Amino acid sequence: MALALEDSVVLVTGGVRGVGAGISRAFLEAGATVVACARRPPEQEIAAGGRTLEFASCDVRDPDAVAQLIGSIVERHGRLDTVVNNAGGAPFALAATASPKFHAKVVELNLLAPLLVSQAANAVMQEQQDGGSIIMISSVSGSRPSPGTAAYGAAKAGVDSLSSSLAVEWAPKVRVNSIVVGLVETEQSHLHYGGSDGLAAVADTVPIGRMAGPIDVGNCAVFLASPLASYISGTAITVHGGGERPAFLAAAASPHNAAQQSKE
Repeated sequence: MALALEDSVVLVTGGVRGVGAGISRAFLEAGATVVACARRPPEQEIAAGGRTLEFASCDVRDPDAVAQLIGSIVERHGRLDTVVNNAGGAPFALAATASPKFHAKVVELNLLAPLLVSQAANAVMQEQQDGGSIIMISSVSGSRPSPGTAAYGAAKAGVDSLSSSLAVEWAPKVRVNSIVVGLVETEQSHLHYGGSDGLAAVADTVPIGRMAGPIDVGNCAVFLASPLASYISGTAITVHGGGERPAFLAAAASPHNAAQQSKE
């Protein structure tokens, strides 16, 4: 299995917390040199596979900061093989009352920033003999209703479209894919789901029986960056444990549905 990424240089945006930290650890475990950028450094050292994460401070919405970041990575390591555009997110805000400035910032962080980072990375990868791989971290919010985070969901839908377009524009040197992520349990999950009982209740809605861990997303990213995925480009891989059980199943009173629920 050609998953080992020794001598590979990887940039993970937002790679020091939550899902991003899981992605960083997965690449470190695979033998890659990993640079993670964020606006704040990690609270503790991130290491795996005998390697330690390199941290760089960067606001991925700032073109000058992004250019400096990519340039410094190439200057230090001589190449850039993979970029994982993970930085993103949005606080809860109802679309009817959120300000235009709020919506603009959400779209800027979740759609325009990945494009900005990808442009800078592509310029480097096109000059490399082996090209490179760009991976967008997307969300199921881009393909199903996202009440309370409408602008975020719309931006993630844009990311999936962006990935498929860039895959065509930048081929054959650069492969571009997105990972569509479902429910993930991180160190901040209790703030969204209300403690252990809430987490357990949410996990019960996932067919596979649990929420994802950050490492689940990281393992998928490692696969997409590896030679095993050398013919995969322009696609979206969904990592959601089977999705969300349809609401009508909970409301239905059929004997079949009752029997199914009794098994769970």
